[in-house]
Amino acid sequence: MTFRKYLVLAAVTVFGATGDSLLSRGMKDAGNISLHQLPDLILTILNPWVLAGILFLLGFFAAYMIALSWADLTYVLPATSLGYVLLALIAKFLLHEQVTATRWLGIILISVGVGFVTRGPALTHHPPVRQPEDYDAEPVSTRAEL
Repeated sequence: MTFRKYLVLAAVTVFGATGDSLLSRGMKDAGNISLHQLPDLILTILNPWVLAGILFLLGFFAAYMIALSWADLTYVLPATSLGYVLLALIAKFLLHEQVTATRWLGIILISVGVGFVTRGPALTHHPPVRQPEDYDAEPVSTRAEL
């Protein structure tokens, strides 16, 4: 895998964790939101924290789409799940959330699993499919005899 591909996977990880963290920060400011109060929901999008989170998550989706264009989902998703580690660190130290020992254990298990996944190929190679015009034309009478 090339350096650019590692850079794309890093972008997916960083943009996703940062966007989720910013969105969380903004929604804590906004309080409870209901779909029954649509104007409040729209105004919440204008909160700078929420808006920044949305922009980072758009960057996440762009990088994610790029990664999926050259690798299997079963490779990209686990490889970018290292964002859970980054997200837990941001939640603990910047958002001052409680991250329990059980959650840290789960994050460690995910990280170990990522090590197994990244050792395999990034893309499944399928044998070429023969097109109908690739078949040798045989006379109709031969087909009837079979």
